[in-house]
Amino acid sequence: MGQQTIVIKLGTSVLTAGDIHLNKPRMVELVRQCATLKQQGHQIVLVSSGAVAAGRSQLAQPVGDSISEKQMLAAIGQGQLIHLWQSLFALYDIPVAQMLLTRADVEHRERYLTARDTLTQLLKHQVIPIINENDAVATSEIKVGDNDNLSAMVAILANANKLVLLTDQVGLFTADPRTNPQAELIAQVHKIDDELRALAGDSGTSLGTGGMATKLQAADIAQRAGIETVIAKGSEADIVLKIMSKEALSTTFMRFDAPLEGRKKWLLSAPKSTGTVIIDNGACLAIARQGASLLAKGVVGVSGSFVRGDLITVTDSQGQVIAKGLCGFSERELDTIKGCHSLDIASALGYKASSVVIHRDDMVLL
Repeated sequence: MGQQTIVIKLGTSVLTAGDIHLNKPRMVELVRQCATLKQQGHQIVLVSSGAVAAGRSQLAQPVGDSISEKQMLAAIGQGQLIHLWQSLFALYDIPVAQMLLTRADVEHRERYLTARDTLTQLLKHQVIPIINENDAVATSEIKVGDNDNLSAMVAILANANKLVLLTDQVGLFTADPRTNPQAELIAQVHKIDDELRALAGDSGTSLGTGGMATKLQAADIAQRAGIETVIAKGSEADIVLKIMSKEALSTTFMRFDAPLEGRKKWLLSAPKSTGTVIIDNGACLAIARQGASLLAKGVVGVSGSFVRGDLITVTDSQGQVIAKGLCGFSERELDTIKGCHSLDIASALGYKASSVVIHRDDMVLL
């Protein structure tokens, strides 16, 4: 099997066993499995939900569901949560470290590299990083919003071999198993398509923020980065060990064989697209088949608001997403030069500018 780096995402429904408070026996079980994997030489990273649940258990009076109240609970619970993990892993003499991230921490290349270096050093010194979104201060603009997508970003940061998403479901089914007895478990997925996304539906629990749809988003990001993703039921006995020995009832998303190099992994995982350019069929073919940069000549439409250096989405005329990349122009500039030959850009704008809209090195194909 070889030594692997494994990112394990623990959903709120797993850590609370369906209650509103953290379930310590469940957490002990998960710690024991992580300790066994450590003994086998694997590196473990945990992405742990549960701060709000931990905070709730500290207050005598009930608390509402507004954003500010949830942020308050997260602020109270974050310390409780890491203290609990710390005391449980101490039973096996395993040190842990807390990392609180927001999208802003991975959106800028420099901060992304700093977070990656911190994670690398923790693993090198046999420490288990325990990661959560910094909910107490995160605003909607910098929020990842769910720990499924956060765990995919973390898997890329950690250069992981495997991403394990533990939830209250066995995996992805051909229909909703709670309402359809004919529903069958999909054991392996090679490519995530619209049909599969339709099967994922929405959230299956009121306790967490991530449903099966966000797990597919996470698996999609991880697959493209060359990371295998497994969705499995966190309450199953020895579930993590069974996943490692390929004995678990689960859905496995096979990794793509040609993973992206580092900079493109960052493009895939981190920034939120702020605008869109629509390109013609000729540009689609040049990008997809010839490895070309995107030129102004191929742009037929521009939408959204962005400045030079922002990440934008590239779509065809039918709205199908083709790529993401860092744009060399603002939306106003691009609207002015769309359809122009590269040699005519400077005269169209009245000043010297880039000759390409998105350089090949700054683009990731989707």
